[in-house]
Amino acid sequence: MSSFDRRDFCTLVAANFSALLLSQCSTPPPPPIIPVTSVPPGVPAPQPVPVYHGRLPWNTVFKGEDKFYALTARAQSENWAALPLARRTATVGRALAGTRYGNYTLEIDDRVEAPSVNLYALDCWTFYEVSLAFARVIGTHPGPWSPVELLRMVEMERYRNGLCDGSYLSRMHHLEEVFADNQRRGLGTNVTRSLGGVPVRRNVREMQIAWRNYRYLRNNPSLRSGIANVEGRVSRLPVSYIPKNRVAGIESRLQDGDVLAIASKDDTGYTSHVGLAVRHGNTCRFMHATSNYDKGRCCIVDTRISAYLGEKSDNMGLIVFRPV
Repeated sequence: MSSFDRRDFCTLVAANFSALLLSQCSTPPPPPIIPVTSVPPGVPAPQPVPVYHGRLPWNTVFKGEDKFYALTARAQSENWAALPLARRTATVGRALAGTRYGNYTLEIDDRVEAPSVNLYALDCWTFYEVSLAFARVIGTHPGPWSPVELLRMVEMERYRNGLCDGSYLSRMHHLEEVFADNQRRGLGTNVTRSLGGVPVRRNVREMQIAWRNYRYLRNNPSLRSGIANVEGRVSRLPVSYIPKNRVAGIESRLQDGDVLAIASKDDTGYTSHVGLAVRHGNTCRFMHATSNYDKGRCCIVDTRISAYLGEKSDNMGLIVFRPV
């Protein structure tokens, strides 16, 4: 392949990859391909400007553009893209520390489901999700990066098979399904068993019982039977957890950016909380969005994960997922 053909080929690949990233639950027109002749030799071709083609208004699905661009500026100046994904994810999580805690930030419409990001308020799930998605975005190309790219990476993580079809049931509502679906698609590995995890089986019915807490389920009674089917499938997944009295012994084997889900004694589901691992010498600290007022009701780098598990009697142990 000649040098000209190679540059042309790379430009086409970059443009088509961006088009794939920006599906946004529909098929948008592809972005324009930038002619390779406009790029000086040795300079990477600029990225096509992403365009939002979602079902809901932009200001409904994305909140906090100013925070996004402040984060990208810091990522550029500190060269976060040079870090491996695991350390990059932990670095993004630390940068989000102090963001206020917010409940039900994904319940954004009465009927239409859409990928969404709210950088002004994060719960435990969206904290880990945004940290990982942002880390993935800045690893795709040298920048500048767009909020639309972050939204697409969130969609890839949050929705079954990586795509939102506009239905509430296309979103994965249980971490056990997220881990299984993402592992099947090559986006990570559930390493719980290799760290000494033991099997556990539950009849998952959390959302069937608490359907009044969910805006979509309140406004669409027909979805409730679908949620029952989803929770039935989740109940049949093979799930393991590391008992909390064994977690201190495996802390040295946890890695920056591991997704740490807290296994609960509540028999209506498997997990009650989630966050990220942050290495601290030979131990590992728990980074998460907490609703605890004594801890600031915000995103924090907390104590050792083994100590955190000991704070509540309902905490049964740990499930560990390692993204790639």
